[in-house]
Parts: sequence; structure tokens; C-alpha cells
Amino acid sequence: MKYLIAGLGNIGAEYAETRHNIGFMVLDALAQEEKLFFSVERHASITRMKVKGKNFILIKPTTYMNLSGKAIKYWMVRENIPLENLLVIVDDIALPLGCLRLKKSGSDGGHNGLVHITETLQTIDFARLRFGIGNDYPKGYQIDYVLGKWSSGEMKNIQPKISLAGEIVRSFGLAGIDHTMNFYNNK
Repeated sequence: MKYLIAGLGNIGAEYAETRHNIGFMVLDALAQEEKLFFSVERHASITRMKVKGKNFILIKPTTYMNLSGKAIKYWMVRENIPLENLLVIVDDIALPLGCLRLKKSGSDGGHNGLVHITETLQTIDFARLRFGIGNDYPKGYQIDYVLGKWSSGEMKNIQPKISLAGEIVRSFGLAGIDHTMNFYNNK
């Protein structure tokens, strides 16, 4: 059984450690924990992880956020991964800082990465782990906020949540989405 875990973000040093790149940050932390390294392949940086007989393919799309669907569809087809085994990790301004919500499907909420994935896969029925980045910005400054770097105080608050997101990824493959949502969505 294979699972595709796509952490969304933008490539390039200027985007590293930004709120919009929390998907990359979660996968980087998970890979570090498992002593794995990413290599750049077609449309994504990729690494593979095996947990209790389950195969996880972790990708960080190199297509930039607004074209994330291209990388996800490519790897789903290449690895023959069914839609129900896809998990997308994405930042969400509608959730308080550090709040984690796993969902089976849903709207894109105006998130350009999710918009492209939905258009490319032609469905909203894919799992997503929404990572709250808060919305502490003045009106008209959403882009600056989302593409802004985490403050040291924010980093201190989200580090444990990044680790928890790694647990959620493992549980998604090992225990299934229903159990994982019931167990983790209230933490």
C-alpha cells in the first residue's frame, strides 16, 4: 500500500521558513526524524519512507504553489496511488496559529495551491491537513503575511505542532483517515 504525502510550499531561499511553506517544513521535519533525504526528481523534491509495511512517498512540489496540482497528479499516476491515499499539507489563515485540522475533502478556501490541485484532479475529494497560520495582519496585507517569515515566538509555538503533523501523516497511512481525524482534530 502506497501513500502520497504532498507538503505545499514554494521553492527558493526567499520562501524558506515562511508561513506559506509550512507543508515543506512538516515534511522536512518528518524526513529529518526518519533520517531521510530529499532528491529533486520530476516536478518535486521526493523521499520515501516505510512505516510498518506501508510506503509513504513524500513530495515537495517544485512547480511553485500555484501549480501544485501538476506535481501531485504526476506522482499519483507514476506511483499508481489512488485518490484516497493522497494527503496534502497546506497552510490555512482561517485557523488559529498552530491549529491542525485533517479533512477528507472540502473547498479550496481561496488557497491557490488547493485551487490548482482541485482543478487538476477535478475533485475536491482528497484529504488535506490544514495547518493554521493565523491571520494577524492588517486589511490588504494578506500576501505579505502569508509570504512573511515566522517570528521567533511563532516558531516556538509551532515546533511541537510540526512534530504532531508528522504523527498525523503516519496515522493517516497506518490507521486511516477516520480514526486519525477523530484522534487528532481535537488536540
